[in-house]
Amino acid sequence: MSNAEKIKVLIIDDHSIVRKGLVALFENFEDIAVVGDTGDARQCLEICERIQPNVVLMDMKMPNMDGVTATRLIREKMPQIQVVALTSFNEEDNVQQALKAGAIGYLLKNASIDDIAEAVRRASKGQGTLTPEAAQALIASTTRPPGPGHDLTEREREVLALMIQGLNNREIAEHLVISSSTVKNHVSSILDKLDTTSRTQAVALAVELKLV
Repeated sequence: MSNAEKIKVLIIDDHSIVRKGLVALFENFEDIAVVGDTGDARQCLEICERIQPNVVLMDMKMPNMDGVTATRLIREKMPQIQVVALTSFNEEDNVQQALKAGAIGYLLKNASIDDIAEAVRRASKGQGTLTPEAAQALIASTTRPPGPGHDLTEREREVLALMIQGLNNREIAEHLVISSSTVKNHVSSILDKLDTTSRTQAVALAVELKLV
């Protein structure tokens, strides 16, 4: 198979031993060619533009730029390039963020080289691959009941933001150009939806959960 026919892969990982290991292992596959590797995700766009890989194997946790951001940049600028996340982490947030950023696959670094190669082949065809752990994390995240505050209206979030700033009902009413009684109703609804009994509790919970 000529180089022009091979699947061109770019490896982005801040651990040189991981990159070198993958480069060596991919030499066993006639249909895959590693065309570049880097430990700095900030270079991802420049390298992708220069060598035009078909698939990028992307580490998710890197010091200068995280893999989620790098994935999003690549997919926004060069949507023809597919990204497969290759990471040590399978937490729900990591899986969700990677897929939302545009990754077509999510693999753990303990996957076999055959599994990684197959994920590369599938990605080059526009087909996704999820490890069982990643799939389970994704299922768990979509079946979990929504957390406190998910049903707050846009106006209630505005009121809550002003409560966090320390404004009282009268000051909130003046800021939003509504009546104090309307603010009182909003505050009561906020406390109810957050299952709290005081403004202090509601504000503390909102800050903790980053609701606004």
